[in-house]
Amino acid sequence: MSLGAAIRSGAKWLALGKLGNRLLEFAFGVALARLLMPADFGMVATIAVFTGFVGMFTAGGMGQSLIRAKEANEEDFTAVFTLQLAMGVVVYLGFFFAAPIIADYFDNPIYTELVRVSALTFLLRPFYVMRNAWLTRRMDFKSRTKVSVASGVITGVLATSLAWLGFGVWSLILSGLVTSLLQNVWLARLVPIRMRLNPDTTIMRRHTSFGAKIVANDFLTYLRAEGKTLLLSKLAGPATVGLFNKAESLARLPNQLIMQPVMEPFFRALSKTQDDIAETRRLYYRAITLLTAYTAPLYVILWWVAEPFIRVVYGEKWVDAAVAMQVLTVMGVFLNVMLPSSVLLAAQNRLGREMLAQGLNLPLVLGACWLGWLQAGLAGAAWGYLLAQVLMTLHFYWYAEQTIAGRLSELLDALKPGVTLATLVGLVLFFVDHFIHPWQQALSPLYLAVMGGAGLLVFATLFLTLPLPALRSEAEGWRLRLAGMYQFMKPALPRGRR
Repeated sequence: MSLGAAIRSGAKWLALGKLGNRLLEFAFGVALARLLMPADFGMVATIAVFTGFVGMFTAGGMGQSLIRAKEANEEDFTAVFTLQLAMGVVVYLGFFFAAPIIADYFDNPIYTELVRVSALTFLLRPFYVMRNAWLTRRMDFKSRTKVSVASGVITGVLATSLAWLGFGVWSLILSGLVTSLLQNVWLARLVPIRMRLNPDTTIMRRHTSFGAKIVANDFLTYLRAEGKTLLLSKLAGPATVGLFNKAESLARLPNQLIMQPVMEPFFRALSKTQDDIAETRRLYYRAITLLTAYTAPLYVILWWVAEPFIRVVYGEKWVDAAVAMQVLTVMGVFLNVMLPSSVLLAAQNRLGREMLAQGLNLPLVLGACWLGWLQAGLAGAAWGYLLAQVLMTLHFYWYAEQTIAGRLSELLDALKPGVTLATLVGLVLFFVDHFIHPWQQALSPLYLAVMGGAGLLVFATLFLTLPLPALRSEAEGWRLRLAGMYQFMKPALPRGRR
């Protein structure tokens, strides 16, 4: 299988897994919300603040180091596993003895046992990280997706059952712990490496060197995200933070469902070709072309339906998030360049440059959001955040271009097919909106259905039929899949529709 085919196959399975897990989370989340109290979710979220922050450092980016390495044998995996397990034991003991202090701080004794039980995941995580990294090196994303979706089902069923039996907050803690254990059992059957202790400090130092850069970069990303949240909370209160976060999460739906699943197989592919700059450059610009073609039209559709979507799905109290959502959808085009650039720099071990860009952008994010809020409220904060992201994208691309000897003309050529599709979809929606605009306030569900349906239909039609050379093979692949589906369904269709 070629690298391009491997990337597409991996992205397909990861996207299916993400979509499946999202649907499972929604379904089981509704059930749990009816069985549990808000305080139960609040306690788990509070614990996650501590465990998530510490987990970022204990992981140490060593799983990604194993994925990136040109060669990684069983000795590499077992040495990194040994270090991760040692760190997990230390962290668990730290949480065990700190649990009463956390409980005293929140004036709730139940936190003592909740923290101690929840922290047991640090003892299971090294097994999961190593086996997951091994599957990723093999680009076996199909197996990973099966484990992920099955784990989501087990977690949901177990949590719902325990909640129905009256376990309260423990239903969330125990279900997650049991699922982590079952995940490791399943992965152990898929991965041939036997996890054992291997105190090879030379191997450990080699992987911690790269992993430390991953952690530092993740920490800067964390600061950019949480710093913005803390700033808005201080300036305007939690309600504004809730509206902004809702706008951002909805505006990034194409990013979450399409871009993010592509990044893992893309990282592995670039790691395999890190010494072949010409092939790396080809894969990099090809990724930008396909990501933009698939997501840019979707961002245009989200821009048009932002207000009716929020009003219909979330209710009137969330409508103020619509303008911010429209602003943040513009960021999608730039994410199509920034994320591949970030992956490229990681695969080429140029994380120092990315960290510099992140560090320089951090005060810009805070300053732009602050000034934007003062000038235009929530929409102004969104424009400030967008400006900071655009500048960081340009910074990232500059570093990527230097690394692979790329040219601006290549980037513009890579963006052209997706921008063309997005522009045509936008023009069609402009005319549709002009036709039904007088009824949109009274019939916002109908407006949402018409605009969303028209946008998706036009996007699909243009993608399959428009003679864009850069998308010819991709469109042909979809036409063959659709023809195969038609032949499969043909016996079940009424005679008049064949």
